[in-house]
Amino acid sequence: MTSLPAGRPGRRILVVDDDPLVREYLTVGLTDDGFRVDTAADASAARAKLAAAPTPELVLLDIQLAGEDGLGLLGDIRRTSEIPVVLLTGKGREADRIVGLKLGADDYVVKPFSLGELAARIETILRRSSSRPASPAMEFDRLAVDLVTREVRVDGGLKETTAKEFDLLAFLASSPRQVFSREQLLDQVWGSSSEWQDSATVTEHVRRIRKKIEDDPDQPRWIRTVRGVGYRFEP
Repeated sequence: MTSLPAGRPGRRILVVDDDPLVREYLTVGLTDDGFRVDTAADASAARAKLAAAPTPELVLLDIQLAGEDGLGLLGDIRRTSEIPVVLLTGKGREADRIVGLKLGADDYVVKPFSLGELAARIETILRRSSSRPASPAMEFDRLAVDLVTREVRVDGGLKETTAKEFDLLAFLASSPRQVFSREQLLDQVWGSSSEWQDSATVTEHVRRIRKKIEDDPDQPRWIRTVRGVGYRFEP
């Protein structure tokens, strides 16, 4: 693994997992990759870490925590913060992954996973969530997507979005009427591929965006489905 260049501060990661071996594995591996890693063994300890300064910039959250599960903690995080959250899940836990995405998780990784893949995903999420392009808001009739403030407004009203929801909407809106497959969106927005991640991740994020910006999510005005292909943004 490659450490960050000298003088570049590591991004702060909070690992929430009740398995001490997993916490140690992730702490050592991600520290070698230049991240600053803190850990919590349960939801209560994680809440304390999230409330303390300095706050982490991303949370790696195991769904199956002892006691209160990770999904309950994720719900609490999303009610108060837009910090990126990556779920750590076991094989065969598809239902939990779907619930996690609906609750606002930005990504998930299935155990066992490689540290190289995990670090790459974290870097992609942090890069996209912290980017502040010096360009004006994109305005389409009643919808405004501001790339500088990372705000989405409909009829002037602010719509709260997760980091990944905003990235996906901004990506589609920046190329009006261009059709993108789910595989292309995984590559361009998630920095992933269908070999690593289910394309249903894209479908679920589109569903969540439509629920927030569309008058009728079942008859979308902005993000259209192109059957058998993918999605396009209709300006």
